[in-house]
Amino acid sequence: MMKKTCTLAALMLTALAGTVHADEAAQMARGKELFTTAAVPACAVCHTLKDAGTEGAIGPVLDELQPDAARVARALKDGIGAMPSFKATMSEADIAAVALYVSKASGGAK
Repeated sequence: MMKKTCTLAALMLTALAGTVHADEAAQMARGKELFTTAAVPACAVCHTLKDAGTEGAIGPVLDELQPDAARVARALKDGIGAMPSFKATMSEADIAAVALYVSKASGGAK
């Protein structure tokens, strides 16, 4: 009985891990889409990020800054410097997707 319970628990954890990975991949794809074209204005207009193939000249080079997701989300919600707030134009889910994408793509997620 114990062996069956452990096997079942292992299968459930494996399935959960697969779901989490698929969710993260979808969130990364959505974040990249928003970063490059879908956000208004698109992040790519101002920011350089190698993974996105962008070379903006106004905002910081994100590959050098390597912000974590919390920092990106704060900047999106509150605005910073010349960057406007996206709080009124982006959903929480979209802000989270961009934050995850930028942090991972820039190397800020450690």
